[in-house]
Amino acid sequence: MRSMRGRGWSGGSGWTAWLFNRHVGVVLLWALLTMAVAAFVNVAGVHALGGVEGWERWLRAHAGHFFVWRLGLYAATAYGWRRMRQRLRQDEPDAEARRRLWRAEIAAVIALVALEASQLQRWN
Repeated sequence: MRSMRGRGWSGGSGWTAWLFNRHVGVVLLWALLTMAVAAFVNVAGVHALGGVEGWERWLRAHAGHFFVWRLGLYAATAYGWRRMRQRLRQDEPDAEARRRLWRAEIAAVIALVALEASQLQRWN
């Protein structure tokens, strides 16, 4: 983990320099854009289908399509993770790095199973 001491994290403008650096700014911009699009789609759906009840019925009727979409996203993420994992294991071949990687993979799978279980419970 990187320390922010050398960059003036605790005082001055160190944290603002970190917040507004190019990489963090791009990530924050994408996150904001994604949330704005999601909010717009929800508002448009509610208006197009005559209210929240109609929107919820439509979502429930198309839950299978969304599940297939999520499976595709999970598959693409797993493919990218596999490629990144190979490079990480080449860069850090020690046992501690493998254990950290394994814990991260287990946590990701548990999070996905919990997410899908909550979705299944919500729509049934």
